[in-house]
Amino acid sequence: MPVTISTHVLDAQRGRPAAGMAVRLERDGEPVAEGHTGDDGRITGWPSDTAGVYRLVFDTGAVAPFFPEVVLTFRVTEPGEHHHVPLLLSPFAYSTYRGS
Repeated sequence: MPVTISTHVLDAQRGRPAAGMAVRLERDGEPVAEGHTGDDGRITGWPSDTAGVYRLVFDTGAVAPFFPEVVLTFRVTEPGEHHHVPLLLSPFAYSTYRGS
């Protein structure tokens, strides 16, 4: 079963999803996928069958100009597990966690 990676971006200043944000997925430094968040701020179902170090690169400049880009790096060790990595973004801060 392949790894499934998803993300969800929330604009904390406006209290709503960050729709239309460009996001790129990389594994071990190489691009794997790219897309834009939907109206619900989500990108779901990016598959990969390889363990490794992944990066989600968010183009956040339109929502938080102080942070033109946010990069979240995480390790996948169990290729059969789902990995949900949300981003909570505000003008001068951001946070993340491993979701479900």
